[in-house]
Amino acid sequence: DAVRFIAGDSRLRVVFVVFALVGTFAFNYQVSLLKLADVGFHDRRMFGILLSATGVGSLVGSLLTAARDEVTTTWFFGNGLLLGVSGLSLAWAPTVWLAVLLAVPAGIGGAAFIAGQNAIIQQEAPPDMRGRLLALGAVAFLGSTPIGAPVTGWIADNVGAEWSLGYGSTITLVVVTVGVLARRRAERTAPTAVEAEEPVAAQ
Repeated sequence: DAVRFIAGDSRLRVVFVVFALVGTFAFNYQVSLLKLADVGFHDRRMFGILLSATGVGSLVGSLLTAARDEVTTTWFFGNGLLLGVSGLSLAWAPTVWLAVLLAVPAGIGGAAFIAGQNAIIQQEAPPDMRGRLLALGAVAFLGSTPIGAPVTGWIADNVGAEWSLGYGSTITLVVVTVGVLARRRAERTAPTAVEAEEPVAAQ
């Protein structure tokens, strides 16, 4: 039922697909940050520092999202862009401490992106579907790790430590940009509330 509902709502479908693709390739920090700390900064201890910095950012991003009266797709896509830009900057940060600073907005964007998707589903889905749609989103996000993590590891070993984080950030920017355009198109073509009620009124 949840899958059919997503497939039938073009606006929610865009949000869900963007969320699933970004979740697959952009959140493999346990692989990319470790490789970046080891090869890029030649200090494996930096892995813990960078991960802690993203954790601080994640707390801030979650609180900022929770403080909003309504979470819009502008918030969702905007934080996706923040995640992509900060991830690219972090991947090629010239100094250790600049990398730590850039890890904070990466955490903010990532957490706000995830929380934003959850909030949008709860706002736009009917009450009887919310639990199933949230569960489907969790499966799409957590279940994508077996796909994204090996890809990230292969890139880290064969392309470069920077690209283990940079490729996911690049995919994020592309997917979010396409998602913004697709969402706008879906909103333009979706029937208004009056149009949706006309057949009922005719009966």
